[in-house]
Amino acid sequence: MARRCELTGKDVLTGNNVSHANNKNRRRFLPNLCHVHLMSEAMGQSYRFKVSANALKTVERRGGLDAFLQKASETGMSLKAKRLKRQIAKRLEAAAA
Repeated sequence: MARRCELTGKDVLTGNNVSHANNKNRRRFLPNLCHVHLMSEAMGQSYRFKVSANALKTVERRGGLDAFLQKASETGMSLKAKRLKRQIAKRLEAAAA
């Protein structure tokens, strides 16, 4: 599986290790991924995601998974997150009507 955040799309970056003698060796900068269960208030159940620590802070700051997904763009999201975003939007729309 890819080392990629399912909510934000944060991915592996590449660069160089540079020694004191200025020798350059290629290296990978891996994202800080956490396997977490996030609770959706609208759906009434929890979902498992592989999320970066930065995205987890953002989810908590915005007030939960539902609020995060409503504001987030779908460009970097995984297919599972996109489907959940659409399901939550339908559920909230039905509750409002």
